[in-house]
Amino acid sequence: MASLLIVEDDRAICELMVRTLTVNGHKCLAADTGGGAVSVIQNHLIDLVLLDINLPDTSGFRLMEQLEGIPVIYVTARNEIRDRIRGLDGGAEDYIVKPFHIQELISRVNVVLRRYSREDIFCLGKVRAELANHKVYMDQKEIALTKQEFELLKTLICNKNITLTREQLLNAAWSWDFEGDERTVDVHIQRLRKKLHWERYIKTIYKTGYRLEIVR
Repeated sequence: MASLLIVEDDRAICELMVRTLTVNGHKCLAADTGGGAVSVIQNHLIDLVLLDINLPDTSGFRLMEQLEGIPVIYVTARNEIRDRIRGLDGGAEDYIVKPFHIQELISRVNVVLRRYSREDIFCLGKVRAELANHKVYMDQKEIALTKQEFELLKTLICNKNITLTREQLLNAAWSWDFEGDERTVDVHIQRLRKKLHWERYIKTIYKTGYRLEIVR
C-alpha cells in the first residue's frame, strides 16, 4: 500500500480519484489548495503526489518546487505542449490531461510507484536518501554526511517508528570495536537533525534513546 496525496480543488474529480485509488489498495489523502498540500506533507510520509496545476492559492508548478524528493504526477486540464514540457522538465514523473480514463490513471500511478518501490530509496519531506549508494539529497542538492552519520541515518530509516536505545544504535551503526561511549550517539543525532532539518521527525525518547517517527 502506498500513501498518495491528491491535490485537486474540483471536489467531484478529487472524490473519484480518492475512491478509485483506495479501492486499488492505496491510502489517499487530499488537499484542495497548495497550503493544504504543504501541511499534509509536513505531517505524513507521502509516496506520490497527484497534482493539479490550477489551484486557488498557487500554481502546481510553484508548489512542485516545495515537493523535492517526492514523485509527482500532474493531473490537469492544461493540454498545451509548453505546459507539458514545463511540467516534465521541472521534475514530474508523468503528465495526465483531463478528462482521463480512470484505468489509465491507475496504470500510470502504478508505473511510478514501481519505479520508486526499491527499498534502497527513502523519501521524507525534502530529503531523499539513496541507501545503496550512500547518498543523501535535499532540494536535489547532495548533503555531505560522514560515514558514521550515514550509518546512523540508515539504521533509523530501517527501523522507522521503532524506539532504539543508545546501545542498540551503537551496535547497529558503529563497529563492534568502537571504544567511545553512548554520548557519541547524542552528538551524531543532533548533527543529523540539523543537516536534514529533521527536528520534528527524530524523536528523543526520555531515558531510552531515539525514534524516527513517521505518521502515515
